[in-house]
Amino acid sequence: MPISPDFEKRLFPRLPQIIDFFGTPFHIFDEKGIVETGAYLQNIFQGIPFQEYYAVKALPTPAILRLMKQLSFGLDCSSPSELMLARRNGFAGEEIMFSSNNTTAEIFDMALADGGCLLNIDDITMITKVKNFPELVCFRYNPGERRRGTQFIGVPVEAKYGLRHDQVIHAYRKAIARGAKRFGIHTMIISNERNYQYMVETVKMLLDIMEMVTAELHIKFDFFNISGGIGIPYRPEDTRFDMTAFVRETKSLLVGFQQRQGYTPKLFTELGRYVTGPHGVLVAKVTNRMSKYREFIGVDTATMTANPRPAIYESAYHHITILDPRGKPRHGGEKLMDVVGPLCENSDKFAKQRLLPETVDGDIMVQHDIGAHSPAMGGNYNGWLRPQQLLLKADGTVELIKRAETLDDLFATNKFRKKVLQAGK
Repeated sequence: MPISPDFEKRLFPRLPQIIDFFGTPFHIFDEKGIVETGAYLQNIFQGIPFQEYYAVKALPTPAILRLMKQLSFGLDCSSPSELMLARRNGFAGEEIMFSSNNTTAEIFDMALADGGCLLNIDDITMITKVKNFPELVCFRYNPGERRRGTQFIGVPVEAKYGLRHDQVIHAYRKAIARGAKRFGIHTMIISNERNYQYMVETVKMLLDIMEMVTAELHIKFDFFNISGGIGIPYRPEDTRFDMTAFVRETKSLLVGFQQRQGYTPKLFTELGRYVTGPHGVLVAKVTNRMSKYREFIGVDTATMTANPRPAIYESAYHHITILDPRGKPRHGGEKLMDVVGPLCENSDKFAKQRLLPETVDGDIMVQHDIGAHSPAMGGNYNGWLRPQQLLLKADGTVELIKRAETLDDLFATNKFRKKVLQAGK
């Protein structure tokens, strides 16, 4: 859906000036909106032992990760490079949740070096691949046919993630044998879910699993992690996730757990999309207004570099506003149009058959809600370069937080020392 009225009010009148200074295309993120959303989470979860681990994959930009540090959030990492980013921006030890899959022994060694992390193990066979087994360990759980999934995550029975239900007890038993003394459990089985009741069911599911493990192995759990999955309203008609109802019903479930078990585990979340998703836009300049068998608006960036979600996911939607060169929204002459980039690929479409006002060269396209999983998923297919990233700060200044890629960046891997394995060796 359109960005918040406050973000729009502070951004749109400034866009001509920002474009003159930085050029296009660019992603621009709203510091004020991100910080306010983070503070809202901290406030609404009062009364529940709670910790947010921001998902680095949502927006792996150092300036954004430093905002998470200011909010006292941890980071959820799932690759070696994300671990490096976390450590280089001041996160260490249990401030980092490392949830990898198909993980090698070498990556486990890296994860547990340099201050370590909170290790979330994805498969029962990987227990033996962790050389220096930590005292605090977590396992990812896959409920299989017990729960439904989504297009983005996949059906649980087909997913590559997590322990099967019948493996759970055995996994914790093996962890205890390797020296584990503190325990957590994790799951992520859905993405962009706006029905709060689904997430309440996930809380109940993990509480039930913890009670099952406790009954068998007599251990307590430090935490349970429902991961991400909480959605945002991308379409104008979408409803918002009812966070108030979710917290209220989660509190009730935790009270019941405490009465039965005598303690309350901490609730962890990894709300990358929820925290930054609504607080970013992609800004590009209209380069061509074309009429073929359909009507087209061409812009000066490619989906694969700037926001590949619409090209990858058929159901992905991002609202679009067309502004004139003065930063005023266009109105009138609305037609169904495709908004396209310059990529030599017909899926290079930011929008398909979208009702948009009459548009001319030099206008400004603003694509909403790109603050999570949009620039992060960008690549260089066809040799197009990823755009710069800006931050609209709370005091009104605009700062470059990631420069645009250059051709030198693109061709850097073509420079290497010759290495040949001779025939017959």
